Amino acid sequence: MEKARPASLASSDTVGVINPGGSSPFVLTCDHASNFLPAEFGTLGLAAEDLSRHIAWDPGALPVATRMAQALDATLIETRISRLVIDCNRPLDAPDLVPPVSETTAIPGNAGLSEKQRAARVALSWQPFHNTIERIVEERLARGQETRLVSVHSFTPVYKGHDRPWHIGIIHDDDRRLASPLISALKRLAGITVGVNEPYSPADRVYFTLERHARSRGLPCAMIEIRNDEISGDTGQRKWADLLTGIFSDLEPEEATRPRSHSVRKSVQSAS
Repeated sequence: MEKARPASLASSDTVGVINPGGSSPFVLTCDHASNFLPAEFGTLGLAAEDLSRHIAWDPGALPVATRMAQALDATLIETRISRLVIDCNRPLDAPDLVPPVSETTAIPGNAGLSEKQRAARVALSWQPFHNTIERIVEERLARGQETRLVSVHSFTPVYKGHDRPWHIGIIHDDDRRLASPLISALKRLAGITVGVNEPYSPADRVYFTLERHARSRGLPCAMIEIRNDEISGDTGQRKWADLLTGIFSDLEPEEATRPRSHSVRKSVQSAS
């Protein structure tokens, strides 16, 4: 499993872009790529072992997304600050934008923040992440480059005492142009249990990044959730990245009636 980024990482370096000029129609995002906490936040009052848990990031998601981006010649945009500081997959008015509790763990360093402190976190991580996606998408569209957004996440095998049997989940709303062929391709693979809008769905308020940048523009999009015990080490990360790369290499959106773009909905739910 990945380690936290080194403490020497500059606090201004809070969003990363891999292969910004990628020729692929796919633009990948990794919204919870890192468990890094800049020095000014200390440990947010948590034990060191808590910072390696899913509450701090999506373990395994970044190596999978990076390998996919390299193989597909796709662009990848990643966060470089822990979701415990601010969750970039939430709107600014979400109660868990800066989570006071994640799953069942209280986050002492997030209690009682002033508006100034919250605004500083937005400026540190949330705003650069979304500004970067916005810029890349707009540049692609301006030059007529086909663009499809896919966000890559991981999820825990057990959540609040409930087992999650899916190896991978594909999350979508009424725009199924990417999700339907992706789900069909995954279901043809032996030994893989595919969740459709599991373990989350847009009704759980976890679709913000795609709503903001894809749905608002009528672009095809889908969200991938991989169970994190499947990608806890290099072997599993390579397996899933290569499997998904093979599918995405031939993946074309369905020629269904194009859903209308819509404004971003409010999000209130926790982990994804």
